[in-house]
Order: sequence, then structure tokens, then C-alpha cells
Amino acid sequence: MRLPRGVLREALIDVEAITENVRHLRTLTGSQIIAVVKADGYGHGALRAARAALEGGATRIGVSDIDEALALRRAGVRAPLFAWLHAPGASFTEAVRHDIELGVSDLDQLERAGEAFAGGRPAAVHLKIETGLSRNGIAPEQWRTVFSEAARLERIGRVRVIGVFSHLSNTSLDDDRAALARFHEGLALAAAAGLNPPLRHIAATNAAITLPEARLGCVRIGIGMYGVSPLADRTAADLGLRPAMTLRGAVAAVRRVPAGTGVSYGYDYRTERDTTLALVPLGYADGVPRQASGRGPVSIGGRRFTVAGRIAMDQFVVDVGDHPVALGDEVVLFGDPTLGAPSARDWADAADTIDYEIVTRVGARVPRREVEA
Repeated sequence: MRLPRGVLREALIDVEAITENVRHLRTLTGSQIIAVVKADGYGHGALRAARAALEGGATRIGVSDIDEALALRRAGVRAPLFAWLHAPGASFTEAVRHDIELGVSDLDQLERAGEAFAGGRPAAVHLKIETGLSRNGIAPEQWRTVFSEAARLERIGRVRVIGVFSHLSNTSLDDDRAALARFHEGLALAAAAGLNPPLRHIAATNAAITLPEARLGCVRIGIGMYGVSPLADRTAADLGLRPAMTLRGAVAAVRRVPAGTGVSYGYDYRTERDTTLALVPLGYADGVPRQASGRGPVSIGGRRFTVAGRIAMDQFVVDVGDHPVALGDEVVLFGDPTLGAPSARDWADAADTIDYEIVTRVGARVPRREVEA
């Protein structure tokens, strides 16, 4: 297979896969889905991912920060939007004006949300409580104070408490169950303060699949909707998910070289025999991890090869031996392994990282093109 004429590199995005993954996880969990499209939809494109997720039955879209939410709102996304990470002292007025729900992690944020009352519209908030991840979230010793103030602000019409939420560490089922128990303690205190939020959510993709008692009628689905497994011992196919991204490039140069030829910077790789080298125009500026030098897998013409030598900023080399390769031939870095492509996890293993990072770090100069399955 060859890339379109003039195309060096591209990421193919199977939007239908996102829709089907969300639909599958919605059925599996029996829960409302908050589809997480932060970091430009984990590299897939936030707007297309949001639309695909809503098509699959998601009822809310989650992002990290308000700017991400505002971009989606301005692009025409009308579904509920939820943002949970805020700059110190940030104003919430514009978010409230655009009906963006706010994750609130301390008393100061709650008070600023109450002050953001805009045009008769109260701030919609999800109260984030700390249950053991040691990141942001209302500290347990502040739960009563914050819940009491949230109830007061709700009574006077300054806020609407939409949800209470937290995060799990995914360290072990025992650790997650302990965090879930603390979460239930927080929910009980919130109820005692007079709060009755319609949403309670602590499970992301991992716990949504592996810990049914953590579903609580609402789960946040991030990596799973893109067809990447969060579980070390189960592949996406094992979970009934289909990878949505295929990263590929076109062979940009072909060179026949003798044995002993050094390849790329530092000559970490030298050819052992007469062989053919293929140049692939993707590098660490495009998100291909340099740590995978000499280890990253690719597929060319249906055969698996390994990066030869160091990955450079814009390119890397593959030793294809005597395999016939021509200019413009397709080189697949990762995609759907059920179709014979290396997976994002293969690259994560080669780079000593996680597959979340592999798909998310694909650079801005790599064009995204929507394709059918």
C-alpha cells in the first residue's frame, strides 16, 4: 500500500471505532458515560472525538481545563461539558456563561464558583474529594466545611452541585476498594450536609471494567474510548475495543548499502550484511519516542521490522534486508494489531512507557485524517 501522493506522514482516525468503543463500554458498565477528550482527544482530535462519543451514547464530555471546554463549546458542542483542573485564582465567569461545569477541589474554588453567577445562571459544580491519590481534591478534614458551604450556596441559587467525584490509583483492587470506601464516607457527609447530586463518579476506564462496584451509575471513559487497553494483562481486542488511530508514514528514501555501514547518529547500529535501508519521515518532533531507538516496530508490506539506530527529530531508518521496498510505500508504526499492525502498546514497551503516552504525544505537524473502518 502507498500513501497519497505528496503525503509524508499522517494519523488515520477511525471515528466509527470511537463511537463503537463508547457504545460497548456503555453497555458493559450500564452507566452514564463522561467521555474524556482532554489533550486534544488523546491526540485524536477533541472535537471529532467528542462528536463520536456523543454518537455512541456518552452524556457528558470531560476535559482537563476551561480553555479546552470553551474551544469545544465554540465549535458547536452543546452537550454538558465538564472541566476540572484550574489555574490558581482563575476566574470562572466565562465558564459559567458558557454553561461549563466546574470541578471544584477546595473551598477557594467553590467560593469563586459562587461569585461567577452569570446572567441568573448559577455555577454547575462537581465537588472533587481526596480519597488517596494525593493530587488535588478537597482534603478529608475539609469535607464538612466545603459540603456545608456548597449546600448554602446551592440554597441561595449561586451554585448547582451536579456531582461528587474522585480518582482511583489503579494500584490494586484492594487499594481501589479502600479509596472507594473513603469515597462513600464523603458521599455520606455530603448527604448529611443536604447535598443530593445526580452524579457520583470515581471510576475511569480501568475501574469501570475491573471494579463493577465503582461504577456508581456514572463512569469517566478516556483511554478506552480510543481503543487502547488500560490493563497490562488484557489487550484492546480482549476488552472488545478497536484502536482508533493508525500512525503511518511514506518511505522517503531507499538505499542499498554494504555490510558494516553505520546508520543514523552515533552509529549505534551497523549493518551485518549487504542490505537495504528505508527512511521513514517521522521522528521525535512528531511524537515518536527517541527512547524506542533500535527497538520500535514498524510494518512495511505486511512484514514486521525494527527501527535501526537512533530515532532523529524528523526521521528514522529501517533495515529491511532484501525485502522489496520502494519510495512512497506505507510504513505503519502502530494501528490495529488484529489487522497485522504493531500496536501502541508495542511502542510503549519499546520506549519503557505506557500506550496512553504514545497516542497522546503524536505531534501537531502530523495531519489527522478521518477514515472508515
